[in-house]
Amino acid sequence: MSKTDQELCSMAYELGEKYELECTGCAQSAVAAVFDALGRGSDEVFKAASGLADGIGLTGNGTCGALVGGTLAISWFSGRERKDFQDMMAAMPSYLLAKKLHDQFAEKYGCIRCHDLQEKVAGRTYNLLDPKELEEAMRDGAMRHCAKVVGTAASQAVAIILAAQKQKA
Repeated sequence: MSKTDQELCSMAYELGEKYELECTGCAQSAVAAVFDALGRGSDEVFKAASGLADGIGLTGNGTCGALVGGTLAISWFSGRERKDFQDMMAAMPSYLLAKKLHDQFAEKYGCIRCHDLQEKVAGRTYNLLDPKELEEAMRDGAMRHCAKVVGTAASQAVAIILAAQKQKA
């Protein structure tokens, strides 16, 4: 029996939350959750997401890794292939789907930058490269907040991918 779209979105949310809590790495957690919920994916894309945690390289100063991870997954399903590299319009479907994820995420949280998001969901920012602040983040439960954000991004990405696949069919 195949799962409904809602079940797949819920599965992506739960997996994203679980992976972030158990493994950390918000971008990789989101990619893994989307790929695992949909039963398809790429180890190369998963690996490429490694340095994108906490606003890129644990800086907090870039786009939320969960949003970037969701975008990577969407692009894997809908993106332009190398053979079409010179056709700038071949990338348009992935641009539009990535924008949809961006807009939904921004609407839910009011921001997309990691430190702004940390402030909103955890009440403060953390420098995760500083051992003392990393310890504070763990003690304060900041990972639980980020895990919910990862779940949200993964769920939103799955919904967008499924809708695009239906529209294409």
